[in-house]
Amino acid sequence: MTQTDDLTRIAEAACDWRRDLHQMPELLYALPKTSAYVAEKLRGFGVDELVTGLADTGMVALIRGARGDGPVLGLRADMDALPMDEKTNLPYGSRHPGMMHACGHDGHTATLLATAQYLCAHRDFAGTVALIFQPAEEGGAGARKMIEDGLFREFDMQTVWGMHNMPQMDMGEAGVHDGVCMANADQFDMTITGRGGHAAQPHLCIDPIHCGAAIVQSLQSIVSRRVGPVDSAVVSVTIFQAGTAKNVIADTVRIAGTARSLLRDTRTLLRDAIREISETTAKA
Repeated sequence: MTQTDDLTRIAEAACDWRRDLHQMPELLYALPKTSAYVAEKLRGFGVDELVTGLADTGMVALIRGARGDGPVLGLRADMDALPMDEKTNLPYGSRHPGMMHACGHDGHTATLLATAQYLCAHRDFAGTVALIFQPAEEGGAGARKMIEDGLFREFDMQTVWGMHNMPQMDMGEAGVHDGVCMANADQFDMTITGRGGHAAQPHLCIDPIHCGAAIVQSLQSIVSRRVGPVDSAVVSVTIFQAGTAKNVIADTVRIAGTARSLLRDTRTLLRDAIREISETTAKA
């Protein structure tokens, strides 16, 4: 069998692995089924060493090349899903209510498993490949926890590579980027407390919805008026929650969302601007 034939066979198997993983989404660090599935595959492929328990359910598998000593190259994939219901009606859809692999981490994990199987069978390289399977990418700081648990103390990697699926690209294409590529992803969450009352008597109330709407509108000016035109940033309000009845002005409003940036200074600017706009608008 040629290496090309082997790649084709592994790619077909990886599609099945991805669908297996898609049916068992799990959240943050609680990935017992996912991590067990990945570990079983890695042992079956014949990795040289498998270290589990990093960041609870994370793991690192080592594959040593046949050409002797050389650099240690890290390849990384994330394993966790998102807290949302799947409504695709696919035959391999999520079997865990309230959980779904909506960000493609099942595909990332399957791709790294495919890489593991191929490298275990074709070791014509010098050095070692460290395959990093990370939990809690979706807001849980899983990478930081793996580092705190000794990822780089135990494995002296000279470089680490990762990838992310991009549905907007055509099948078979891959994209690379020179310089900073992935953004900081910060979150904000605020509660506006007013004074509720009857909708027919707004003058006796302090309407938090009116205030919240003003804050949301003003937040949209941060990127257009405070961030430099050659810099990149995104501020997205994704949650606006208030009220339970049509004829009652609510007591509180919750606003939440994300702020994304590439540069450290821009990250600080977004944080300070969101706080300033929210506090001054509420006071007004």
